[in-house]
Amino acid sequence: MSATTLNTPAAKSGPLPGEGRIGLRANLRHIGALVRRNALQIKQDPESMFDALLMPIIFTLLFVYVFGGAVSGGQDAYVNYFIPGMLAMGGLNIAMSVGTGVNDDFNKGVMDRFRTMPIARSSVLIAKLVVETGRMLVSTVVLLCVGFALGFDLKTGVPELVLAVALALAFGSSLTWIFMLLGLSLKTPQAVQGLGFLVLMPLQFGSSVFADPATMPGWLRSFTDYNPLSQLADAARGLTQGEGAVAQPSLVCLGWAVAITVVTAPLAVRKFRDKT
Repeated sequence: MSATTLNTPAAKSGPLPGEGRIGLRANLRHIGALVRRNALQIKQDPESMFDALLMPIIFTLLFVYVFGGAVSGGQDAYVNYFIPGMLAMGGLNIAMSVGTGVNDDFNKGVMDRFRTMPIARSSVLIAKLVVETGRMLVSTVVLLCVGFALGFDLKTGVPELVLAVALALAFGSSLTWIFMLLGLSLKTPQAVQGLGFLVLMPLQFGSSVFADPATMPGWLRSFTDYNPLSQLADAARGLTQGEGAVAQPSLVCLGWAVAITVVTAPLAVRKFRDKT
């Protein structure tokens, strides 16, 4: 084999020495160590939890007391409609912050340190996914506490509520791969945040999260029918309020989560390997 062959771009983008020999047990140990590192970062920088802790409080108070009367005729009725919708939206907001964090880590040189370590490149991204899923869970618990304080009525039972939360976490985790891919592909955190908002705004407000699509124009109702956030919000309402179908929107939402993960996770890992 010639020296030219060894210096091709394909050879440079291949796995690092030792990565191919990393077994499952070692890979899990690396993921655990990186999860602990990311958790310690949060402990040292508690302000990074502001979005997970404060956003559900601020959003709930604003929407229930500003729009509740106009949308549902009263705050008491709207809180039962809004809280299941917020279960769907919470994961979306947390996922977007992951993209900016990944991009910022590259700019600060944090990823250069990982490049020198004999660890699987996928373990870095999977550890971030685990920690962000934990942040989504914390945000969801805060949301439910605020909801119950404002009069949210769980008309089914705790198992159904747990299923709704699990469905929201599964969908939110799949979105995390999209934003990690954006964070790896764009040059600056500002670009990730700007593009994220352009994607998120139509998804959030063109859905059944905040208002009943029956009051929307026909072309917008068609969009909400295919919007996965609407499916997730409808499934959460069915599980917590006992209203409407549960199986069909839940399966559609899970299908979206699986499809997003299958497509974007390998792309994100490949992009991460190419950059490191």
